[in-house]
Amino acid sequence: MNELRDRMMKDLKLAGHAESTRENYLGCISELTKHFWASPCELDREQLRSYVEVLTERASIGSSRQRQHFAALRFLYKKTLGKPELVSFLSWPQTPQRLPTVLSAEQVGRLLEELTAVKYRVFFTTVYATGLRLSEACHLTTSDIDAARSVIHVRHGKGNKDRLVPLSEQLLGILRRYWKQERPQPPWLFAANNGEALRARTARKALRRAANRAGIDKRVTPHTLRHSFATHLLESGTELRIIQVLLGHASIKSTTRYAQVSTKLIANTTSPLEQLPKVNSKPKTNGRPKTS
Repeated sequence: MNELRDRMMKDLKLAGHAESTRENYLGCISELTKHFWASPCELDREQLRSYVEVLTERASIGSSRQRQHFAALRFLYKKTLGKPELVSFLSWPQTPQRLPTVLSAEQVGRLLEELTAVKYRVFFTTVYATGLRLSEACHLTTSDIDAARSVIHVRHGKGNKDRLVPLSEQLLGILRRYWKQERPQPPWLFAANNGEALRARTARKALRRAANRAGIDKRVTPHTLRHSFATHLLESGTELRIIQVLLGHASIKSTTRYAQVSTKLIANTTSPLEQLPKVNSKPKTNGRPKTS
């Protein structure tokens, strides 16, 4: 099994998948192995069908987690084992279309203040200021900071696509003070204690603890700061097309959902009632007028 795990890990890296995705996929395959107490190499199509039925019927697994399991199965049998026919029956479960969680500017400020460790406070300040995905922020290097052009070069984003995001004067000053104080292990801008890139899991834990201390009653994840970045930009008048480029969205459809959670835009929308002619709001009386 260790040999198969190593092969799949190499294939995932070659495919350009982020570290968090690789960990999720390998975890899914580990569950498959424990379910049958057999190597995935030994399983046939009917066994895989039965396992998928178990996943589908398990109440504790939502549609998003099911999709991760199915994607891991498809990758393993299609790419690593070269047996795509074993999982050709797979189809993706429908994911409920929920609105993204967005924090107010005041909540973002409280959250960042509760990150007591300088490294994590600056890290998540950068995430909010640029809208980066967690894996993108974890793998920032000092050479990605282009102070002369006031941009940050985001390398190997989703779909292995590079892009540029703005580097404000305030963020540049914060990063410079952080670098002088912390001196992170090169080449990383945010390094783990062992000198490698900051691990996504560690960063998530730090943010979750800060959210609890800040008393925020919403579910706060690193992606919440990305959602808040996009929504706050939209509310300040930034065009959707520009936000799409900054977020690295392949389709504008992924960006338009932020218009659905912008309370400022919704509150400032004029109701069609306001377009009707003004009418007398006094109630009419049914009685006949009095005569003298």
